[in-house]
Amino acid sequence: MWPLSYLPPAPAQQLRAHPGPGSGRGPRPQPCGLPFPDTLRAAAAAAAVSLSLIYGNGVGAAFAASAAQPMEVCRNGGAEMVEEVRAEAVTNEQLVEEAWEVVNESFLPDAASRPWSPEMWMQRKQDVLQGTIKSRARAHDIIRKMLASLGDPYTRFLSPSEFSKMSKYDMTGIGLNLREIPDENGSFKLMVLGLLLDGPAYSAGVRQGDELLSVNGIDVKGKSAFDASSMLQGPKETFVTIKVKHGDCGPVESMKVQRQLVTRTPVFYRLEKRENNDSSVGYIHITEFNAVAKKDLVSALKRLQKSGASYFVLDLRDNLGGLVQAGIETAKLFLNKGDTVIYTAGRDRLVQKAIVAESGPMIATPLMLLVNNRTASASEIVASALHDNCKAVLVGERTFGKGLIQSVFELHDGSGIVVTVGKYVTPNHKDINGNGIEPDYNRLPDFNEARDFLSRCGIKELS
Repeated sequence: MWPLSYLPPAPAQQLRAHPGPGSGRGPRPQPCGLPFPDTLRAAAAAAAVSLSLIYGNGVGAAFAASAAQPMEVCRNGGAEMVEEVRAEAVTNEQLVEEAWEVVNESFLPDAASRPWSPEMWMQRKQDVLQGTIKSRARAHDIIRKMLASLGDPYTRFLSPSEFSKMSKYDMTGIGLNLREIPDENGSFKLMVLGLLLDGPAYSAGVRQGDELLSVNGIDVKGKSAFDASSMLQGPKETFVTIKVKHGDCGPVESMKVQRQLVTRTPVFYRLEKRENNDSSVGYIHITEFNAVAKKDLVSALKRLQKSGASYFVLDLRDNLGGLVQAGIETAKLFLNKGDTVIYTAGRDRLVQKAIVAESGPMIATPLMLLVNNRTASASEIVASALHDNCKAVLVGERTFGKGLIQSVFELHDGSGIVVTVGKYVTPNHKDINGNGIEPDYNRLPDFNEARDFLSRCGIKELS
């Protein structure tokens, strides 16, 4: 999921666009001598969020804006941003070569169930481009078969209509996508780099390239794009007040935007009294990791703590994943500053990174974390992060083992391909994919057993 795995940016996660078709790893010639809008594609794709469901479209997607090349004019005195869309031509052979090049540069060989090497892939290119490709449908069919030959079920072709549907993914509820862009002060600002035309934000006056300054009066300076997107979420047909700066030198404007999407809470919780004991247990079940998972989990933890919970059980059984970034942010709630959440590995150096917690834990109480064979992807990131950092005892069954990172790439005719570009490695350097995570216990242990286990792991004993 980017890291769709969509580590969104990510993580993805993590969606990247690529240069135009060509051969080798150096600069590639542009087909037909036309200037492709790669800068915009890269920006719009980077703004997307990675998903990681093990079924269906398990990746994030770039917004519809990736199909347009904007030419920004500062909107001083009410001047409007001008958006220009260029129609571009690409031959069938160039389209196939473009898809081939994405795999050649980014595909993770570990994901292939069949032997793969750059030499074998070069031979594949020569085979499919021997003759003239007479129709666009034939080019698409060749790309499908070329990707299928990799033996990776997650690497696949998206028709223009499928890519268009995926590109309308919205995690804010008001039809925009945010990206963290470095500023001149060494910090970063939140820019609108994806916008649903005729969506609530667009109708209220937000335009691509605007900077988000505040949400409901709260300054978003220093906040991540994910956190700001969560702040924008709310019940359908309610209003959120945002302040934006139009362009680099345009005016600052406050506007009320009506939310259009319903994001149901995935967090359910209750307080249970322990038998023959005065202490209470806070039970929390997370069904998926969506844009409000972290926010609603924080609320649940606070309420359970105020109600007297001394211990916590986090249930991730049957949680197939969702937004990878939501899983990462959830794990950080329980980790010490500097603890590793997850490692990502891949051929591209941009995929190789260690993701760490930037601050201390919200609660210091160790957890019992329930898992089964349908605990997958983003859920496995949470489980391994808490387990390997001695914050949780895992109870149940071995997890599913979905640890691959996918990115979505738009091709020049509006179609796209989903490609496995990396994988997740736990803080203890174990490969999740195909292996899953083994629990510490198959049955729910007594809290004294959990205390003893965690003390051996290096955690301070429960009082």
